[in-house]
Amino acid sequence: MSGTEYSKPTAHVVVGYTPQEGFVAVQLSPPPAEYVWHDRQAEHYQERFGPGNGYQQWLAVDAGTGAVWFGDTDWRTQDGDAAPRFPGHRRPELGDGALPSPAVFSLPLAHRAVDEQGACTWRFFTAQELYALARRILPVVQRVIGSLHRVGPTADLEWSAEAATAWTDLEEGCRYALDGTGAVAWAGPRMSRVPGWRVEVADFLARNPELCDPAWATATDAELDAYAAYEPDSGYAGVPGRMCAPAEVGIEEGYTFYGHRAALYAYRAAACGERTPVEARLWLESSDAGRSSWEAAKVAGASLADATDCVLDHLAEKFRGAAADEGVVLTGLPAYLRQLRAEERVAVDDTLAATGEELKRLEELLKEIRLVRNTILTRVLSWTDGRDDEAIARLAAMSPGAVAEWRERLTADQSVQSER
Repeated sequence: MSGTEYSKPTAHVVVGYTPQEGFVAVQLSPPPAEYVWHDRQAEHYQERFGPGNGYQQWLAVDAGTGAVWFGDTDWRTQDGDAAPRFPGHRRPELGDGALPSPAVFSLPLAHRAVDEQGACTWRFFTAQELYALARRILPVVQRVIGSLHRVGPTADLEWSAEAATAWTDLEEGCRYALDGTGAVAWAGPRMSRVPGWRVEVADFLARNPELCDPAWATATDAELDAYAAYEPDSGYAGVPGRMCAPAEVGIEEGYTFYGHRAALYAYRAAACGERTPVEARLWLESSDAGRSSWEAAKVAGASLADATDCVLDHLAEKFRGAAADEGVVLTGLPAYLRQLRAEERVAVDDTLAATGEELKRLEELLKEIRLVRNTILTRVLSWTDGRDDEAIARLAAMSPGAVAEWRERLTADQSVQSER
């Protein structure tokens, strides 16, 4: 589904959890029978349950590797306000999208049964019984891990409709009943068909090709991931919701969609055909062919900051052609070129801002120096020592006319002061 082939792991019981090995990796410690009871008639709620009721045994499954193992909680350290300590995650906690890494899930086992008269009985399992259960569910675990989507270069795990159905079967397979003799009877392993309300996004795309975005064919991994992570305030999330929102198309309620990222990656892979999608930045900066194409496209003294959209489009076509010759489809190319241009323009803006700041500083300094020069010029002119305007102008780096005007203003000011 992701456009890349991955080897599937094999479901197996973890080493150390088999009778042949003496169960060296597990130490089951259930509470004594007298600590496990339920008194419905107790006056206070905290007195209705025995101190051993918090004990629970579990199976754990690593969906990434197919490993299965089992264990139990410590009934002596149970806190009424704290959740039991299980390995990994619980399936309902994480929804139907990406799986965590490591993809470990726990399956708490039920221990209490109620008979027709309403009496409660408890059944804790031995290591041999838990091993038998683990072996019993391996085919279902194999279906889970074999049908998960593995997406992208690192094979990130994502739920599929079949894997989610198989997990439901797995949970059912871990339920027990007591037969007439009181022996444990586990539910038989099931291989249920995928219900109609569980829908693969890839199937949704195939049925609604007019809603697909052709830009997916050359989108980067990050762009596809962002598209798949669409979260509206209401309605369907993920790819179907993102596709239908701009087209104002509604989807009937009651469906759950699976494989959002996988479907987009598969769409891109199909659009690329035999060629490999590679992010434009990586190809241009890291590959020999990309660097050669970049050098060949450069014009001496030119800068992307001055490039128009038409120039960028022309560059993009040249790079696409060079990449095609190498069996590569460049993803995110237009956005990458525009990002480079934006970065160069920011650098030009920064230079302009720095120049403006320096000019402002120099103008303030020049203003101060002129004030000092004018003060000194006034002193020299007041001496009336016989030097003409041209001689003083040479000292002050002024024109003789400006000195003459300054002398006239000074003489006029002195005349006004004398009249007063």
